[in-house]
Amino acid sequence: MLDLALHVGKGPISLKDISKRQEISEKYLWHLIPPLKNAGLITATRGSHGGYVLAKPLQQISLKDIVSVLEGPMCLVECTQDPVSCKRSPDCITRDVWAEATDKFMETLASFTLESMIKRHSSKFKTGLYNI
Repeated sequence: MLDLALHVGKGPISLKDISKRQEISEKYLWHLIPPLKNAGLITATRGSHGGYVLAKPLQQISLKDIVSVLEGPMCLVECTQDPVSCKRSPDCITRDVWAEATDKFMETLASFTLESMIKRHSSKFKTGLYNI
């Protein structure tokens, strides 16, 4: 998704190009496409010049959106999402701590958008620390 964000406005991006730049298997990327399309985060264009583009503006796609689509509901400990999975859940202080940690984690992911990631990338790229 960051690769697509870095190439916004340059037309559809092929998985082959993303695969090369990110050093990620094209086969693996094929598994990511359907959930991202179904969630309305990317759109596809067919044909020899086809590929993928973001379906929303950079500031409207958060890391929480992406992770939730690709990983499903996030919880650090199962009982925070499914209290009946543990008979001790109603009285468990540790569960409360894990639930709070999960909430903070999700808040952090929600605070990062593709737009803010592009800004971070630009800052690191200028210093030569990172390049996509």
